[in-house]
Amino acid sequence: MRGRKQTRVCSRTVHSLCYHTFKKAILKSMKIKNWKKYGFEFLSMFIAVVSAFALNNWNENRRNDNSENKILTEISNGLEKDLEDIRLNITGHKAGISACNYFRKAFAGKELEPDSLMIHYSALTRDFVSIQNVAGYETLKSKGLELIKNDSLRLKIISLYEYDYNTLRKLEEEYSEMQFQENYFKEINEEIAPNFKVDDNGNISGINLPLKIEENKKNKLLLYLWKIQTNRIFILQYYSGIDKKINEVRENIME
Repeated sequence: MRGRKQTRVCSRTVHSLCYHTFKKAILKSMKIKNWKKYGFEFLSMFIAVVSAFALNNWNENRRNDNSENKILTEISNGLEKDLEDIRLNITGHKAGISACNYFRKAFAGKELEPDSLMIHYSALTRDFVSIQNVAGYETLKSKGLELIKNDSLRLKIISLYEYDYNTLRKLEEEYSEMQFQENYFKEINEEIAPNFKVDDNGNISGINLPLKIEENKKNKLLLYLWKIQTNRIFILQYYSGIDKKINEVRENIME
């Protein structure tokens, strides 16, 4: 009897050990399977998130590239129109210098070309304004200057609009010595106008030479001519520099 009991106990012990061993094996197998399952799911989710993030960045970069190209095209077109205005003003200032030379001859009593009298007279004290197309640059500022990826190009654009254009506008429209009409026309006209020849229709047909102007007043007018010419030469040099900078910016945009 005792032997049988011992045999049964041993048998239960073996069964118990086998059960626990099998259970551990099953649990271990399940853990491995779950780890593989969850690991695969996590990896899939990770890849999906990274792909979505990369796609979003790609779309954002593409939108930025499109915006950059559109704004740069707008800036380039605006600069092209600015060049037209700049070159008109350059022509006008050169005409003003020619007018100074013309009336310098008149004050010296030298022979003049009568057909160009009124052309020179109107050009002598003519002022100019600086017309600047800044819509493209203002759009760039609203979207962020860093939209322009090329650092060198971005700095050139900022310098052109913020410094060069503002300086040019102030020289043409605010700097007192450059306001030729306001500063010089009245006095010049008072001395020259009495010497004009007027036809029956009231049109100016020429000028009487030598001019009947007192010597001290003539010297004063000659000084005015010198100041007008000197200031026009100065601003022409500034226009030349801006013309070059605009062309550099447009060339960089086209690259």
